[in-house]
Amino acid sequence: MLTREKAFYKNFFSLYGPILLQNIIILGVSLVDNLMLGSYSEAAVAGVASVNQIQFLLQMLTIAIGDGMVILASQYWGQRRIEPIRKLSSISLKTGLLVSMTLFAIASIFPLGTVQLFTQNAEIVREGADYLNLIRFTYPLFTVSSVLIATLRSVESVRISFYVTLSTLIVKCCLNYVLIFGKFGAPVLGASGAALATIIARVIELTVIIVYLLAVDKKLQLRIRDYIRTDRELLKDYARVSTPAVLQAASWGVAVVIQTAMLGNLKEQGALAAYGVATTLYQFIRAFSVATSATSAVIIGRTIGEGKIEKTKEYARTMQYIYLFVGILCGIILFSVRGSALSLYKISSDTRVLADQFMIILSFVFIGMAYQMPVSLGIIRGGGDSKFVLQLEIISTWLILVPLTALAAFVFHWSPAVVVLCMNSDQLYKCIPVFIRVNSFKWIKKLTRENK
Repeated sequence: MLTREKAFYKNFFSLYGPILLQNIIILGVSLVDNLMLGSYSEAAVAGVASVNQIQFLLQMLTIAIGDGMVILASQYWGQRRIEPIRKLSSISLKTGLLVSMTLFAIASIFPLGTVQLFTQNAEIVREGADYLNLIRFTYPLFTVSSVLIATLRSVESVRISFYVTLSTLIVKCCLNYVLIFGKFGAPVLGASGAALATIIARVIELTVIIVYLLAVDKKLQLRIRDYIRTDRELLKDYARVSTPAVLQAASWGVAVVIQTAMLGNLKEQGALAAYGVATTLYQFIRAFSVATSATSAVIIGRTIGEGKIEKTKEYARTMQYIYLFVGILCGIILFSVRGSALSLYKISSDTRVLADQFMIILSFVFIGMAYQMPVSLGIIRGGGDSKFVLQLEIISTWLILVPLTALAAFVFHWSPAVVVLCMNSDQLYKCIPVFIRVNSFKWIKKLTRENK
């Protein structure tokens, strides 16, 4: 059942480590905002949590856009063919910019309306709108950086991404301290200060990545002209692979936004702030599973590209055990540290109790998520079967998850803790269909063109 190849484990964890650290640091940027604003005011935390739902949607779409490229590019990398990878990076970047500019336009035209989707509390809306007016400028910067990092990941260059995101976090922490609280003579900006710090950090991050690609990288040797032209045949391949991934991400992202809006409109005023606190730590620890997913997609794609189908099956079986181990370990960690994490926030006692309940629920949900997500997005989608993941997401989200959450919140008027359980129940029941699909091995598909 488990591969005995030492080379597999060495390769898996040599990729996993830097990707994990990179994801932790990326999420650390949001965690820094959450913690510092949590000691500033509860309204600021809730306002930023509302606006970050838009950032979450953009992040999900950008990841899917990058993953579509990685699925194809990693197979070409298995054949050591670089030119198609350059062209796929160009296609992915243009797609990502289209999405990010669309969200930028919505945030620019309807800033108050966007925040009011999540809450009608005037103080929270004001804090959120102030934050949104600045943070929207990071959307295209974040997208370009993410696509370029995905391009590097497709050829197994992952260390530079870690160093870049680490420097981003350091800059972000320092600027947050100065701009949120008005240190060293700076004005007290609160949520706006956190947004301004993020803009500066994103500019530095993107600059470093571009300099590295143009002056240091030896694998891809990207050129500016690579991003001007578009290969029509590869565009068709990319659209076929990435469209289901983007639709799946959009479906999930929109559902999360709708569910968060439901939570924000409960009669319990502290529910939104409590969920913002609980999910920030949850998303931070979730980075361990996001990294297994990203690592698996690269290894599975490369192995299929090399034509090693039996090895692909062997690796897929082995990875499932790794996912379960990561899920159980991280669930225990989340449950154990929740008290210490909550002590860092300046929130009311009622909000603290809700946040603690939410974290307990998410600790158990994490185990299911840690298995089904990397199986779906890492192995199955990484192997070329994006359609199954899309179909499962649509059925799960719109026929079960969203209706169940709406009934719990507004018809049965269940407690916020039960509503949060309903919001995340898909992470448990989706384990069954993905287990059946992944062990059928019908997801293994060769996607490369011989004439490219």
